Amino acid sequence: MPPEKSAYALARYSRSPDSIRDSIEWVRTHDSQKFLESFYFQYGHASIADLGHAVVCFEGVSELAATEIEEEPLWDGQAKSSRYQDFSSSGFIVPPELTGAGAAAYQSAGEALLAAYGKVNELAFAHLTERHPRPDAMKPEAYRRNIAARAFDVARYLLFWGVPTNAGQVTSIRTLEKQIRRFKASEYAELRSLGEELAQACAQPPDCVWDSAAAAEPLAPTLARHADADEHAARSREDLKLWARQNLPPAAGAATARVDLLKPAHTPADIVATLLYPATDRPYRELYETACEWSGGRRAEAIGVALGSRTRRDEILANFRGGLYAYDFVIDIGAYRDLHRHRRCQKFRQAYAGNLGFDTPATISESGAAGLYESAMRAAFDAMRALPAPGAEYLLPFGARSRFLFKMDFAEAEYISRLRSGVKGHFSYREIAWEMKRRMEEVEPELGRLIEATPPWVDDPLNR
Repeated sequence: MPPEKSAYALARYSRSPDSIRDSIEWVRTHDSQKFLESFYFQYGHASIADLGHAVVCFEGVSELAATEIEEEPLWDGQAKSSRYQDFSSSGFIVPPELTGAGAAAYQSAGEALLAAYGKVNELAFAHLTERHPRPDAMKPEAYRRNIAARAFDVARYLLFWGVPTNAGQVTSIRTLEKQIRRFKASEYAELRSLGEELAQACAQPPDCVWDSAAAAEPLAPTLARHADADEHAARSREDLKLWARQNLPPAAGAATARVDLLKPAHTPADIVATLLYPATDRPYRELYETACEWSGGRRAEAIGVALGSRTRRDEILANFRGGLYAYDFVIDIGAYRDLHRHRRCQKFRQAYAGNLGFDTPATISESGAAGLYESAMRAAFDAMRALPAPGAEYLLPFGARSRFLFKMDFAEAEYISRLRSGVKGHFSYREIAWEMKRRMEEVEPELGRLIEATPPWVDDPLNR
């Protein structure tokens, strides 16, 4: 059934003594759009839209856009993997914001990054083949596949946000509406265009159908009419940036760990710190300690700024949600690209500025690619800083460090640490997952010892 009709049938099923078969027959002869107009959009019965689901695929979008697509907490999907596919000839997306000389400079820098990616991949593959000979019991095809995956893990540090990818998702139409509204208010033209295209797709019959009998029904026409831009989130972010510049004390400037863990006990200070985190470039710990020192009036002022643009239809910002533990990461964006898919936590990022340097995998140096790699990375950073933002961020390589805040309960911390530290994982997030366990052992010794994470020095490069 089309998602809106499915939602209508199940909603009616919960509100009448009829069987589901009778409810489906009822929906065949009644207007689901009129029902959703009244109960979902007018009366605010939002859970109704959780009862209809749609499969949507995004093809040829940038890696930056794909990461934003996956940002929904209630999201199920998959994206194109950088571990099993060669991106050296994939080309890349030029963001609409860049034109003329800016687009030409971006084009040149992107081509240089992909050329370096291809060369580093070759050097890493040759080095890993020499270092890890094929066991007699292993088939040549499986051996080559596993070595190639490890080489791609190394070379991917030179991929960048502008590289094209595909993403497929299965979501409720309630999540789909939130996604469209968020896209339409994005700072990136590509995301705004995707929001418009996604809304148009909802107003049309599905493009790929299993049963031709379903082809004539529009996917989610009521949703398409009502999914406007989520201006509140965008305005709140800009208002907080201005307020932070005017009210925060000078930055502490102290060095921060790659993985920092806090267990915030002061809830209002935690909310204020989480609100200010995406609006600044400061560590969460610094913001939290500052907010703890403020008076209740000053914290209320910051919260008021964040909520000043909220309307009756807007949900409270996700920054007000949280978990018992706050992990502040300074990690490469390739690792973030993988870790941010964990949905049982609240995630917040700071602007992609390229001000925290980049990581260099050990295999880069061991394979003799250090000079090539570092030269390519520095050239990309220089080119990015010469371009206007938004748009320049598309040139940011996966190896670039940035700051991200993940808030979660212990169960999710245990799950991420255990799963992502396994020998089959990418070495970058394996190290982060191990440090998550170590930080938990420092903050909560009784709980940290329960996490059965795999140390990064325990490795099996031929196991994928």
